[in-house]
Amino acid sequence: MALSCHHGIIHYTCNNKVKSRNFFPNSGFACIKKPLIYPLHISAATASGNVKEVLPPVLDSSSDPPAIFDGTPKLYISYTCPYAQRTWITRNCKGLQETIKLVPIDLKNRPSWYKEKVYPENKVPSLEHNNEVKGESLDLIRYIDQNFPGPSLFPDDPSKGEFGEELLSFTGSFHKAVTTSLKENRIDEAGAAFDDIESALSKFDDGPFFLGQLSLVDIAYVPFVERYQPFFSEVKKYDIRVGRPKLALWIEEMNKIEAYKQTQRDAKEHVESYKNRFLKSPVSS
Repeated sequence: MALSCHHGIIHYTCNNKVKSRNFFPNSGFACIKKPLIYPLHISAATASGNVKEVLPPVLDSSSDPPAIFDGTPKLYISYTCPYAQRTWITRNCKGLQETIKLVPIDLKNRPSWYKEKVYPENKVPSLEHNNEVKGESLDLIRYIDQNFPGPSLFPDDPSKGEFGEELLSFTGSFHKAVTTSLKENRIDEAGAAFDDIESALSKFDDGPFFLGQLSLVDIAYVPFVERYQPFFSEVKKYDIRVGRPKLALWIEEMNKIEAYKQTQRDAKEHVESYKNRFLKSPVSS
């Protein structure tokens, strides 16, 4: 696959066909080349993950509800859901393990009280705070960062903030591109999506993360890369890190962050989950 750039549009060649992607027409991040070696400055937020906690048991349809609206903030998650993992990582990076209580839900056997008494949408994540329940993972990671104590996870620098918002808005397109490639068995499309990430990681050179320092952007992407990497490696025999040094370094540095490591699942579990999702033939009726 060959890459070139013109006015912020990534042009790449696959199977002798030239294609273009223009996810960030205003940022021009694909045109910026930075040195591959730089001093690593990891945010103080990473230290907040040093708080160890015993994870609570998963609640299912036979479980009694926790005390609801009792003044204790509660984060309703699933240990296996990447969207919920975003909020869980944010909580840990802020050092809020003793402030926001985790309430894990069994998504395959959900307790009825969750929909009836907590969150009518009946999905995770959701956050109970100040006698209200809020949802949607990208909204929640911003909310947790802005409304709870702890190190800030979004930069004050205007240029970084603007690029960070663009990257957050791109998460859905990135996920769709990769999963569509799996459904259609088109590795070239997935490769183009990972090339976009490689280019985005080249924007700033003051650290290995998307905005230089660890931020909500990294937290938004890492649950999905955590799942993609072992599946592509084992099943598709495709290493997403090859030819992408920025992405390889980002994965390496993310895996050093204790606040994130506490939320990780076994890679084999991700592989089996994706096999069931993308490789099993539908049963005919």
